[in-house]
Amino acid sequence: MLAVNYTSTLKQISDQIDILGSDPAISKPSAMANNHSNDLVLITGATGHLGYATLIEALSRGYNVRAAVRSEAKFNVIASAPSTQPYVSQLTSVVVPDITTPGAFDDAVKDVKYIVHLASPLILPNAKDFDAEIIQPAIRGTVGILESATKSSSVKRVVITSSSAAVVSASGEPYTADNVEEDPKGPFEHFFVAYLASKKLAYSATRRFVAEEKPGFEVSNIMPSFVIGPNKLATTPQEVDSGSNTVALTSVLGKKNPAGTALFVCHVDDVAFIHIEALEPKYEGSRNWGVNWNGLDREKSWDSANEIVRKHFPKEVESGLLPANGEHKSVYTPFDASATEEAMGRKFKDWETMIVDLVGYYVKVSSGSAKNGASL
Repeated sequence: MLAVNYTSTLKQISDQIDILGSDPAISKPSAMANNHSNDLVLITGATGHLGYATLIEALSRGYNVRAAVRSEAKFNVIASAPSTQPYVSQLTSVVVPDITTPGAFDDAVKDVKYIVHLASPLILPNAKDFDAEIIQPAIRGTVGILESATKSSSVKRVVITSSSAAVVSASGEPYTADNVEEDPKGPFEHFFVAYLASKKLAYSATRRFVAEEKPGFEVSNIMPSFVIGPNKLATTPQEVDSGSNTVALTSVLGKKNPAGTALFVCHVDDVAFIHIEALEPKYEGSRNWGVNWNGLDREKSWDSANEIVRKHFPKEVESGLLPANGEHKSVYTPFDASATEEAMGRKFKDWETMIVDLVGYYVKVSSGSAKNGASL
């Protein structure tokens, strides 16, 4: 079925609100609502951390959203979430079981004005053939939705979630979202290296598609660094401590990572905002948007989160919920996204805000899980 309206049951809503507490989005829809009441947006990947935040950003601005999901059960999760409730009348679904199948999005793109493509193949730590299981699916999923979009005359603009990994400078010098590097060549020795390569190769495939096919719509790429912040679909501490949030929580939760991780971060709210703001016709439609808080420098480290947590959550530190004594080696990564801030007039949220928002949500969910008898 192309589009399915979904009304959540009161019990589902009650259960989630009981765990997550009140959400401002439930009682206070954005003042920007109804500006786009005639615009239909296809959003892929809406069941993910960033995808759901982007979905709510679009709905709160008044867009009608068709969410492409792998199954109707996945859609029910987002449709029943507390933050979705003010906007359920604007939300429909389309099931796309496998985004790498040729023509997978042909039905999904019908009558849509905009496409926001956040979905990507699952990361497979146990993958044996990195090219077949990680790289080619990433390329195929991105090119596939562009191919489908060319079959619908209604599509005016496509926004694709890429990554700062797609433009990272091999020299270690400061770089922007417009940096161009040679495509990485395999074979790759580790699944995560292959995953990073897949981002670069999918981005290159997008550029080639636009140059060769010259579609009747514009294509923009969003290039975020590590996306940090509350995952409003998470209902357990383990779900909060997943994906890129794990990188920020390593030290806070008393863990160690001596190998080191690139130190560049952005707030999930900022990345969601940029995805939807980039749809506005006042901005050039074919460009790259970097998202990264530029305040981190060589003097900062992942471990600085410990000090922030001790300052804002002293009771939880004392109780042991937040040990705030871990060690996480930092690798300075100078990704300059100031051009996005200047063009869109939005100051990105700082490191302390990211940690306070993320850890605050972790504490809230931990409390809810404990109350419901779940093991921490």
